[in-house]
Amino acid sequence: MTPGRERGLTALLCAAGAGLALLAGGRTWATVRAEDAITPFTQTLTGGDLGGAAGALAWAGLAGLAALFATRGRVRAAVGVLIALFGAGIAYASTVAVRRSTVLSAAGDKSALLKLGADPALHVDLWWLVSVAGGVLLVVAGLLTAVRGSRWPGMSSRYERAAAGAPAREPAADDPAAMWRSLDRGEDPTAQRNGRP
Repeated sequence: MTPGRERGLTALLCAAGAGLALLAGGRTWATVRAEDAITPFTQTLTGGDLGGAAGALAWAGLAGLAALFATRGRVRAAVGVLIALFGAGIAYASTVAVRRSTVLSAAGDKSALLKLGADPALHVDLWWLVSVAGGVLLVVAGLLTAVRGSRWPGMSSRYERAAAGAPAREPAADDPAAMWRSLDRGEDPTAQRNGRP
């Protein structure tokens, strides 16, 4: 596999992991039913209701996707470590969010009726596992970036300025294509060089 394709596959893993975590965060993760309360009620809680850490880390993972393309070398490896940490954080936050104490606390914050009930029934849906899977994909993408990212191509340096000590190339006076190539390199063909306009 070429380094460019490997970078593209890793970027796809990163986007898929963050996307899964964001998708799952808006779905119902838990349902609390208090039938023995004064007034029976049912409370549904999304991943965002149970804690916004997984969603925030998923957005950070998407930002890491942009940094994956914009960096190279050791900085890209550091970005890979960050992406892996974001993914591990998503998996941990999603797991903690569906604990009974966390769910009951979040339901109690949304409705005071829960505090009047004796023992509410709790049903946890599987959307939190989708969020964990997204976190795992981010961990894999981050580790791939940290280990193999230094071999991948960086952004094009076509429009970067030449080093300060490097002499600018002179366009041939009679070659109009050379004038356009100097513009592509970011040079000003009308600037004075060697006393000439």
